[in-house]
Amino acid sequence: MTMGKRNHAALLETHLLREGIIESVHQAHAVICDERGRVLSVAGSAETASFIRSSLKPFQALAVTSSGVMERYNLSDRDLAIICSSHKGTIEQVRQVFNILWRCDLDVSALQCPVPEGGNSPLQYNCSGKHAGMLAVCQMQHWPIQTYMQQSHPLQKLILEKVAQMLRMPSAEFIAAHDDCGVPTYLMQIEQMATLFAQLSSGDNLSMERVVRSMVHHPNLVAGPGEFDTQLMELTSGELVSKTGAEGVQCVGRIGEGMGLAIKVLDGSKRAKHAIAIHLLRQLGWITPTIAETLSDSYLSLSPFKRLEVVGELSMA
Repeated sequence: MTMGKRNHAALLETHLLREGIIESVHQAHAVICDERGRVLSVAGSAETASFIRSSLKPFQALAVTSSGVMERYNLSDRDLAIICSSHKGTIEQVRQVFNILWRCDLDVSALQCPVPEGGNSPLQYNCSGKHAGMLAVCQMQHWPIQTYMQQSHPLQKLILEKVAQMLRMPSAEFIAAHDDCGVPTYLMQIEQMATLFAQLSSGDNLSMERVVRSMVHHPNLVAGPGEFDTQLMELTSGELVSKTGAEGVQCVGRIGEGMGLAIKVLDGSKRAKHAIAIHLLRQLGWITPTIAETLSDSYLSLSPFKRLEVVGELSMA
């Protein structure tokens, strides 16, 4: 991969405090980039690499918004929101995924994502919306349905090409691996993740603007009740777009300003990335103290005896 500037600052730390005494420590890198890929602020190293995991979903959805699939099958912003989602398998969410397949004249059996533990259908899997969107593109383009998850499939090549164009990199330089749902995900420096979210939120591209609009208008479909992405987008009312990724990845874009934040917690901790996101968003002024307090009540106060505390700040690159 193309290496960026070397930026090193103090790592962020999330401390788990049990009655005020440190019990566990999580370390993390974070970076702010603009839409041109310039590093504006960093904690740790902007060059830290990780698989982007589900934070890639808004960009995988560009295959839908840029290909005429929305118009061809009369899909709505609700459909697009579930395509971008890591959902909880609620009835509302499962029905939305089914709606995409029904409008494209595809059977549920076409989904190749797993059946979740305790579930009885791949529709309930958290990535089923993404898979349904991929199948919709294949159906319209008359591409093979059975092999849509393979890296060599025209659909996956299309997605990678769009991401490569956004990052001004040759497609061949990307390192791919299978995500848990079976489709390719890509190894990226966190400054590249932040750049993608800066571009997503810039408002300069109609296909990306539609993705953002669907997510902020239907945050309940993007994650679900009690989930960080949903709560953050509901509270900020169209100012931030947020998409989590597994293994400690969290990305946020500031809508209309072309700035993106990417976080990677080294040990993959989910609780730590939420704590760091709240801490940094408040520091940056992207959320108000009132919103920060509301989020802190949900994600920092773990019990009457335990709470999370973040140590460290973003520094200018």
